Formats: sequence, structure tokens, C-alpha cells
Amino acid sequence: VQLQASGGGLVQAGGSLRLSCAGSGRTFSNYALGWFRQAPGKEREFVAAVSVGRYTYYTNSVKGRFTVSRDNAKNTMYLQMNNLKPEDTAVYHCAAGQFWDRDDLSRLDHSYSYWGQGTQVTVSS
Repeated sequence: VQLQASGGGLVQAGGSLRLSCAGSGRTFSNYALGWFRQAPGKEREFVAAVSVGRYTYYTNSVKGRFTVSRDNAKNTMYLQMNNLKPEDTAVYHCAAGQFWDRDDLSRLDHSYSYWGQGTQVTVSS
């Protein structure tokens, strides 16, 4: 499956952005989907994921502020980001993977087989 992330930009602290990840090439609905981010000089980190069965999972730092969702009819995953903070500044990547159970998810990047290019999110203070 091919993935393409979009929707990044420059926003002030407290603002909102919605990222999109469009998929093509394979049956999108068969894949668990995840968002990861990488800030300059830091390792890539897990942000959020949504399973085939629409179960969701978030890293602690974004709980209550970010919402991950998927629209299989549009082959698209979304990340709604509210109350953004400067520490959210990073390149955001989307990824797809297949797991044993429809509600399985992983925060490990090596669990995902397909990756899109990143979209830059910059939050100014």
C-alpha cells in the first residue's frame, strides 16, 4: 500500500491542525494504521494508531489533545491535533501494517511495513 501524508503547517501554540494520510494500491481497510513523528535530533516516536476494528491508542503526551480516525471509504486516516504545543513540532509520518487480530495495534515502528513521506508540523510559542 502506498501512503501519502498531508496537512502539516505552521501554527501558534494552542492552535489546531488536521493531518491526512491517503492510501492506495491495496485494500486499505485490512491495515492497522499509525502516526509517528520525528523532531530534529531525536528518534522517531509513536503518536497514535487505529486498528482495523477502529480501536485507538495514543502516546501519553497527546491523549486528550489528538484524535486518530479512519475513513475506509476514502482510503484515508486522519489525525486531528488540538491545543498544539511547541514540543509537538516534528515531521509526522503515517504507516500501515497487518497484525493477527483486527484490534491489534503497535507503538513499535518496525511493526509497520508501509510508510508515507512526512509532513512538517511547526508550532510556535
